[in-house]
Amino acid sequence: MFNTILLQAGQQGGGMQMLLMFGAILVVFYFFMIRPQMKKQKELKNFRSELGKGDKVVTTGGLYGRIHEVKETYFVVELCEGVKIKIDKNAILKDPSDLAAKK
Repeated sequence: MFNTILLQAGQQGGGMQMLLMFGAILVVFYFFMIRPQMKKQKELKNFRSELGKGDKVVTTGGLYGRIHEVKETYFVVELCEGVKIKIDKNAILKDPSDLAAKK
């Protein structure tokens, strides 16, 4: 009887260690994966809200152009002389040539 009581107590202590380990894994996962992704999304949202006429952009499809007109949910982007297309604001990325110039 005494052995079964000790055995049960040992199993309960192991469960507590497993919960602590699981909690530690969740904390590491949050700081290395979730938090940086949220920060990156916030920066991209701020970038898109600050765009104006004449800014260089790249679409998610890989098209390079300049913003010709800004609307509430989309941009009119001029790809080359006389070629203008409507692009949803969520499909705009930062232009790498502008990033290199700012450094």
